[in-house]
Amino acid sequence: MSAREVKPVAPVTPVTERGRATRRALLDAAEAVFEEYTYDRAAVSEITRRAGVAQGTFYVYFPDKEAAFVELVRDLNHDLRRTIAEAVEGISDRLEMERVGLRVFFDYITEHRALYKLVREAEFVDEDVHRWHYRTLRSGYARGLKAAQAEGQIAQDVEPEILSIVLMGIAEFLGAWTVMQGRGPSDDTFEQVMRFIRRGMGYCEPEDRDD
Repeated sequence: MSAREVKPVAPVTPVTERGRATRRALLDAAEAVFEEYTYDRAAVSEITRRAGVAQGTFYVYFPDKEAAFVELVRDLNHDLRRTIAEAVEGISDRLEMERVGLRVFFDYITEHRALYKLVREAEFVDEDVHRWHYRTLRSGYARGLKAAQAEGQIAQDVEPEILSIVLMGIAEFLGAWTVMQGRGPSDDTFEQVMRFIRRGMGYCEPEDRDD
């Protein structure tokens, strides 16, 4: 088997609390370094320096810089979805879920500015994880919209997959604006966006829904 055919070693999932803490420190440091320097210019030595560990420790958990990059994209994706899911837990109204979820999304990317840069770079660093990121977000979103359609909360004449892409596009570009400004949209802008989303989803008020 040639060197080109050898499959890369997968990142190590630590089993001890100390190992998990070290891996977390490396990912947190990688997030800051990739955001500041971009993928090409980021150095493993800088990641380990910020994590406060020896350079060799990096390779205990990740075979190379690309593996750490891919793992970080996945980690941020999971964390974003978990954060939004926790925020909307217990909310049954779809419009309110959109409102809360969008607010949380803006807060999240204000804190994790690297997410936007990482996802853009992922298209060129690892196309598979780039596709996985959007596919994972879209599939969960579409399931929620389909459930809302079944409950008569939103219009049923649009495919949930298509609607999820449209709504993600709105969040994506407003999120980019948020990153550039360093803060989320103003209350007035946010309300204008919510009015657009309300009409676009064909939201139906509770009293107007079929029993």
